Amino acid sequence: MNISLKKVSLSFVLMLAVCIAYAQKPEVFSENNKAIKGYDPVAYFTESAPTMGKEEFRLTHNGANWYFSSQKNLDLFKSNPSKYMPQYGGYCAFGLASGYKAPISPDAWKIVDDKLYLNYNSKVQTDWMADQAEMIKKADKNWPTVKKDE
Repeated sequence: MNISLKKVSLSFVLMLAVCIAYAQKPEVFSENNKAIKGYDPVAYFTESAPTMGKEEFRLTHNGANWYFSSQKNLDLFKSNPSKYMPQYGGYCAFGLASGYKAPISPDAWKIVDDKLYLNYNSKVQTDWMADQAEMIKKADKNWPTVKKDE
């Protein structure tokens, strides 16, 4: 009887841990299991444009699937992921400045000081750019706490 109680307790603890893990928003924004909605993070730097990634150039990194438009871009990312990953796990930079995680549009982007920032949409991006330096400062301050939030 004691062994059965231990098994039930262990099962309960494991189930609870799984439920908690799935209830939290992940550290990397992903929609349909695709970081940046399937867009190539390297292309923002190399082509100065959002470019859809391809299934054959996929890499799982930081718990998200990243897609690339070419093997070259995949290799560049693998050699230095932190250079190409969007700031704040790919969540909206304006939202992070305000203290919360929000989804993004791959078309609302900007590279500042060699870092990729994404926003919810072009309207939000315009508001973010109006005081960009202060927004980045606030988001940088908020990210260590917000990245753990649900």
